[in-house]
Amino acid sequence: MSGTLLVELARTSAAVAATRARSEKIGLLATCLGGLRADEVSAAVTFLSGTMPRIGVGWASLRDLPPPASAASLEILDANAIFERVASASGRGSQESRRRALEELFAQATEPEQRFLRGILHGELRQGALERVMVEAVARAAEIPAADVRRALMLAGELPPVAGVAFGEGREGLARFRLEVLRPVKPMLAQTAEAVASAIDRTGPAAAEWKLDGARLQVHRLGSQVRAFTRSLADITDRVPEVVAAVLTLPVDAVVLDGEVIALQPDGRPYPFQVSMSRFGSSADTQADAQRLPLAPFFFDCLHLDGDDLLERAYEVRVTALACVVPDALRVPRTVTSDAGEAEQFFEDALARGHEGVVVKALAAPYEAGRRGAAWLKVKRATTLDLVVLAAEWGHGRRQGKLSNLHLGARDPEGGFVMLGKTFKGMTDEMLAWQTGHLLDLATERDGHVVHVRPELVVEVAFDGVQESTRYPGGLALRFARVKGYRPDKAASDADPIDLVRAIHSGGPGPSGVDG
Repeated sequence: MSGTLLVELARTSAAVAATRARSEKIGLLATCLGGLRADEVSAAVTFLSGTMPRIGVGWASLRDLPPPASAASLEILDANAIFERVASASGRGSQESRRRALEELFAQATEPEQRFLRGILHGELRQGALERVMVEAVARAAEIPAADVRRALMLAGELPPVAGVAFGEGREGLARFRLEVLRPVKPMLAQTAEAVASAIDRTGPAAAEWKLDGARLQVHRLGSQVRAFTRSLADITDRVPEVVAAVLTLPVDAVVLDGEVIALQPDGRPYPFQVSMSRFGSSADTQADAQRLPLAPFFFDCLHLDGDDLLERAYEVRVTALACVVPDALRVPRTVTSDAGEAEQFFEDALARGHEGVVVKALAAPYEAGRRGAAWLKVKRATTLDLVVLAAEWGHGRRQGKLSNLHLGARDPEGGFVMLGKTFKGMTDEMLAWQTGHLLDLATERDGHVVHVRPELVVEVAFDGVQESTRYPGGLALRFARVKGYRPDKAASDADPIDLVRAIHSGGPGPSGVDG
């Protein structure tokens, strides 16, 4: 029996990208998946969600590939097999092996398929088929409740193998997924609240925990084996020997802990985020790095303890289990209260100690792995700057035809503007329409999908911090920048200067004293 052609996925991807409606995206994907053989589903979900792992292929590798085939003949599983060959190539001659495999792949692909493959390889498959949409599509196509698929995904960490089991074995197959110590699960994420009081109003009885500006870390221990995983589930055990050593001291045989690691200064205040993250770069001497810049682990949740899975237990039950085996020095400081004033004092104390803010957590909530649920609400005191729009990029998906991604610049007192990064966050449909018209009026030149403009439009931008960056000429970039609104009352000469941004980065006074 011949397999399904890759062109079916390419057509579906294009159709999904052309619609803004979530329900229509789910329907298109479900229809496509429903027409596949069970053994094709896992690869198809990988392709359609654009979640192909990095396989060592850059732009240069795709410059001189064969022209498109005149007729579709490339099957999904054949394309997947070639990708696996590319990913497995290593050692001497691997670059040439990858090149030959890619030539073989693209020689069989039609023009729509080549466009689809390039999008997959470069991680630019902008069709709106996010994981949550794919989960719904898999569930609908397999005629299985979406909750069953989400639960299996939570435990497996990846959707493609879950989809394969859903189609091949149904609900019974999905029910066999269990938390497995030493295999990571997707972390639970937090939504954002504007203030501590509003967060407590939403959660009810809650705990407030310090929100550390470190790196999320999930640590598993089984006997003498310890594994540490990042938020994206990458195994970085060999990069955090001090964390491994700390977990090995705990009075447990099997445990799964969720927390953060952070580099602290001698006075206990945190180093900037980028300093902590520098520990995760490549190095020949990890032990020396740990001596030079030790990372302190702080755990806030316990997902498994000595044979007992705790994911579906209430947060207060999990924290009680955590306290039984993890000493105070290795736990994130917290307070339990229903009093907004008391929680606000705890928030201010966290800020005074150099931390980002707090996370307010509902006491009765289970651990919703992989979801950004309302049971966890992060509260931070965002900094704002008035910056100038230097350019904008045409949007994709529901923002097709709108100038969306803004290039942001701070004023240079010596003349001109210093770019600090880009953002497409925080914009309403009305704002997108307004800024598209105004920016086109200010356009000076166009470079592909980028429209450069006269630096006249001032925008108020909220952000969570400033980090060093080699990408921009000023050496700095904003973290998690989002638009709060335009300032038509301000001229470009009123924008905040780059010196203020440097002061924020160095820990000096923020922009609170700047005229608003």
